[in-house]
Amino acid sequence: MCGIVGVLGQLEVAPRLLDALRRLEYRGYDSAGLTTLENGRPVRRRAVGKLGELVRLVAANPARGTIGIGHTRWATHGAPTVDNAHPHAAGPVHVVHNGIIENYRELRAELAGEGFACSTETDTEVVAQLAARGLARGLSPEQAVAETLSRIEGAFALAFLFENQPDLMIVARHGSPLAIGWGEDEMYVGSDALALSPMTSRITYLEEGDMAVLTRAGARILDRAGNPVSREIRSVSVESTLVDKGRHRHFMAKEIHEQPSAVGRVLARYIGADRSRVVSPAEAVDWSAASRVLLIGCGTASFAAHVAKYWFEQLAGIPCELDIASEFRYREAPLDGREVAIFVSQSGETADTLAALRHVAGRVAATLGIVNVTESSIAREVDTVLPILAGPEIGVASTKAFTCMLATLATTAILAGRVRRRLDAAREAALLGEMLSLPRLMAETLRLETEIAEAAAEIAPARDVLYLGRGRLFPIALEGALKLKEISYIHAEGYASGELKHGPIALIDDGVPVVVTAPSEPLFSKTVSNMQEVLARGARVVLLTDAAGAEAAGSEASIRIVLPNIGPEMAPILYSLPVQLLAYHAALARGTDVDQPRNLAKSVTVE
Repeated sequence: MCGIVGVLGQLEVAPRLLDALRRLEYRGYDSAGLTTLENGRPVRRRAVGKLGELVRLVAANPARGTIGIGHTRWATHGAPTVDNAHPHAAGPVHVVHNGIIENYRELRAELAGEGFACSTETDTEVVAQLAARGLARGLSPEQAVAETLSRIEGAFALAFLFENQPDLMIVARHGSPLAIGWGEDEMYVGSDALALSPMTSRITYLEEGDMAVLTRAGARILDRAGNPVSREIRSVSVESTLVDKGRHRHFMAKEIHEQPSAVGRVLARYIGADRSRVVSPAEAVDWSAASRVLLIGCGTASFAAHVAKYWFEQLAGIPCELDIASEFRYREAPLDGREVAIFVSQSGETADTLAALRHVAGRVAATLGIVNVTESSIAREVDTVLPILAGPEIGVASTKAFTCMLATLATTAILAGRVRRRLDAAREAALLGEMLSLPRLMAETLRLETEIAEAAAEIAPARDVLYLGRGRLFPIALEGALKLKEISYIHAEGYASGELKHGPIALIDDGVPVVVTAPSEPLFSKTVSNMQEVLARGARVVLLTDAAGAEAAGSEASIRIVLPNIGPEMAPILYSLPVQLLAYHAALARGTDVDQPRNLAKSVTVE
């Protein structure tokens, strides 16, 4: 959600800012802008829509200078307009902001009373006005920013530029991530390392409450109390090629097809060399003493956690509670101090999930982070981090991160089952053998893409679609419906198959396709009965099953897509691929923006 870049360079920075913003497009945005200093004077360019609009504006009206800040905005306060786009300006101050200033109304009223009038609908403008007020009182830029930070409440990452200060940029973070990049007589700032990767691999991640004063000679970092601190400079390798679509039309398609190798990386990390035993940092957890597992995430991450609930309960015998992160704190769940809390987040910066982690810190036996970004806030604050190793995921709708989350959670549940003596060595080896077959079976499933695309053509004209699943496949029905909503804008809902008669069947008519995720297993006959109920009411059914399931279902389904055989425990990982492809090809048929769907952001860093 929103992206920030800044460069103190030796050459003109506008092209570098635009390139860095392009690498942040995956975060989601609806306007973009930049400010440079030309002979000490701020030159600002802003545009609504995709980044191409800003590129064309800068080409027609160049922004010169060797220092600058840039921004992609996802609208929160105020509509996506040029006036509301960042950077925001007040007198000599220009600022870009990721986050939400919660007390902006009170600050705006205070400023207005002193003659500092805001001209936009945004919360961010008060930040620029506060800093400008400090300068007008004779404060230095650093003092003015420090005073501003002391007044604002909420979540923010900020970068400030000042008129007639061509070798100064001040940045700060509280709740939203921000990274500093180190170059040769140059310095950089970005929302993540991916934005800075063409310029540097030497990165410092600011800690919560940090403020940094940047010049071309380096950075001076102060903690929230104003004390000078040293933060580690890390070598971060992010290949430029990782943000290239390759031979694929969209990043989402590329990332769907990367899943066999991505899941293979997870298996290589968490399965020992003998291929029969989980080897994981999660061995540090005392699973035998755990009273229950708390599984917490948002969106797609919460559906991965939902699948894991089945694994932990069935393989490890641990009671589990599943919570949407935004609800967890507010229901005030009693804690006995023996819980293991698992937080699932691709970015590791999801605001609600991070807040939930901080809510339980010190009140549970152990916290684990299932994240893709090992330098993220969640990764730094949990007791044990389990990287999902998906690599950069650019498409806003998560695909490979989801299956890598599942694979990481599955190995963790198997480990817990071993520690709690619910799984003997033979059973652990058998489950891991099933997991080790996943890359091959996923590749086989991807070869069904033409069939799946034909099924998607049946779905694309619909206004409403239902997804059904039972047991471990119920969360995959939820995820399939979410994917379809996210990128095709078709209304879709996922239900447990057994719930069909308890309300959802009222929605069925001949215009409502029903997608059924149903590998053959002991309860398969019950799912077939549910499928027949919707067929009797005129619905067209897309059945995702295996060879045995297809034979048992006969010719009842309108469309049958036969997946490779896999055991029931790991079926959720394999069956994730066809629901992703259904959504992707339905979106193609409808002509929507697959990689950057409307109103969505990749990383939700505000509550």
